Order: sequence, then structure tokens, then C-alpha cells
Amino acid sequence: MNISLLAAEALPRLELGVFYALIGAALAALLAGIGSAIGVGVAGRAAAGVVAEEPDKFSKCLILQLLPGTQGIYGLLIAFIVFIKINLFGGGAAVSNEQGLAILAGCLPMAVVGLLSAIHQGKVAVAGIGLVAKRGEESGKAIIMAVMVETYAIFALLVSFLAVFMTQVG
Repeated sequence: MNISLLAAEALPRLELGVFYALIGAALAALLAGIGSAIGVGVAGRAAAGVVAEEPDKFSKCLILQLLPGTQGIYGLLIAFIVFIKINLFGGGAAVSNEQGLAILAGCLPMAVVGLLSAIHQGKVAVAGIGLVAKRGEESGKAIIMAVMVETYAIFALLVSFLAVFMTQVG
């Protein structure tokens, strides 16, 4: 008897609808996470330069550096919502191809907007860190500028949440 054939028969069969939903979850988490890593990274490099010269500005720079990281959290949240929606941890729900594609499509706003907004928020944070370097008392304005980019990530989070949540499965 062929061992690989026995192993393949022992594994549960992954339905295509579930596979589509999992791709959506992965894209939301991965792309938003990549954008956050880039945004936090560029802001961190700028913050390190400022803090090297003026260590007392660490906390103001840290806040600006952390802001692009929220998109990665939002993408992870959407991924977990998908996991719950398809009952991934409880044996799996019946998900048709159409339902899986609807969930995949619902994840795309968070994936794409999460990626791009985190990168651009990182760039705004770098500019804000430059402002803090010259005028530390203006850090609130720098934070507000970076948070303005966050608004669009929150919109994408809302759209993805509603799209995934409203998709009927089972």
C-alpha cells in the first residue's frame, strides 16, 4: 500500500470556499502587517536619530513611531474575524465557493488600505519626528497629522468588518 496515499486520505479535505476565505484572512494580516513593519521601521530610523541627539524626546518620538503599527493590528483582527466566521477552530463551517470569494473580497479593503496607509503614515510620522526634533512642544500637532492617515485605515477596517460579518455561511 502507498504510504503517501494513506496520508492524503487521513487529512481533512479543505473545501475551496474555506480556502478562499483563508486567503482573504492571510492577505488582510500579511499586507497590513507588511505596511506596518515598513511604516514603523522608517519612523524608527528617524526617531533613533533624534533620540541620539536629544534623549529626552524619546517618548514623543516613540508615540509617532508606533502609530503606523495599528494597521497590522487591524489586519490581524480581520483575519481572526474570518477564522471565527468560518468556524476554523471548531471543525469548520460549510462555506460555498461564492461565500468564500465574498469573504476574500471583504478582506481586500483592509489588506490594501492597511498596506498603503501604514507606509504613508510612517512617512508622515517621519516628518512629525522632524518637527519634534526642532520644536518638541509641537508634538501634538505631529501626532494629529499622522492620525489623519489612520482615519482611512479605520474606514477600511469598518468596511472589511461589515463585509465579512454580513456574509452568510453555512
